[in-house]
Amino acid sequence: MVNQVGRLVRDPEVVELEDNKKISNITLAVPRSFKNMNGEYETDFIDCTLWDMVAKSTTEYCKKGDIVGVRGRLQTDSYEKDGNKIFKINVIAERITFL
Repeated sequence: MVNQVGRLVRDPEVVELEDNKKISNITLAVPRSFKNMNGEYETDFIDCTLWDMVAKSTTEYCKKGDIVGVRGRLQTDSYEKDGNKIFKINVIAERITFL
């Protein structure tokens, strides 16, 4: 289980799939809690997938720049690019908290 708090980097949008399920893919800008060698805080961009009611309510009530908390699980996906296998970690959101 992971918990992240960050700002939405773009307005969330819901896509309805053929089986009537709803999905939304969001990206959170999450500042690190420590400074780098230059004395600056860096930011990580975390991709999250929201399903059904979580996706719908987030799209209705949130917009770019809003701070949200995401609780969910990690999922690893892979794909081929230029003959190389690329792995990507994504958060499958189970709960969104509007902050």
